[in-house]
Amino acid sequence: MSAPAGTALITGASSGIGAVYAERLAGRGHDLILVARNVERLDALAGLLRTRHGVQVRTMSADLGTPAGVTAVEAVLRSDESITLLVNNAGFGSTAPLLQSDPASMTQMIDVNVTALTRLTQAIAPGFVARGGGTIINIASIVAIGPELLNGVYGATKAYVLALSQSLHKELAAHGVRVQVVLPGATATRFWDIAGLPVEHLPEAWVMSASDLVDAALVGLDRGEFATLPSLMDESEYTAWEAARQSMLGHLSNASPAERYRLTDRG
Repeated sequence: MSAPAGTALITGASSGIGAVYAERLAGRGHDLILVARNVERLDALAGLLRTRHGVQVRTMSADLGTPAGVTAVEAVLRSDESITLLVNNAGFGSTAPLLQSDPASMTQMIDVNVTALTRLTQAIAPGFVARGGGTIINIASIVAIGPELLNGVYGATKAYVLALSQSLHKELAAHGVRVQVVLPGATATRFWDIAGLPVEHLPEAWVMSASDLVDAALVGLDRGEFATLPSLMDESEYTAWEAARQSMLGHLSNASPAERYRLTDRG
């Protein structure tokens, strides 16, 4: 008999990528804790998954853009030892240039995409280490690598998610804790409506379905990948990029400036 899959807590679970993760993880035998703001959609999804997969599903209405919402989810992550998987999926973006963006909206984006994700990760990681295992899946974006593609603050938040994941991958691996970062390209979700560019305005060749995205991400998880880029057809391109990054790490700090930065005698 295989070991129980445990409970997966998924943020942003009421629609899109989060809802597909809920469906797929329920199909893998995980009980679920679904977190989002829209309790009606959460409850409808929970009822469907209970019936279809026979798993336990709890719902939690929480706004991760508020301290109260984050604190409530943190409390669950710290206290529920059945949790074996955290999917940090909640987030939103913008397609507007920085000069045309509302500062309050940009701050809220940082609150959800960066602050909430960090605090939830910090809430679950000690328990995973103490129990000798667990998995953290952080949903980033291809703009983590190419922040100039969309709004700069959005790109910066996702670059943060990638950087945090890289550090955690190194820090937690020895404790049996897995970290996967997923970098979706354009995906057919409500993200684009909220970001200000309806998905119908994008070339069809760019846009992946949420189902295909999550299925690919789970294949990457099963393969033991740290970084999964479902839209990148040539894996060697990412491998070369990462190898170049790694090759620089030992050369980034030096007591002397590089020759190109040294002052010359102008006479």
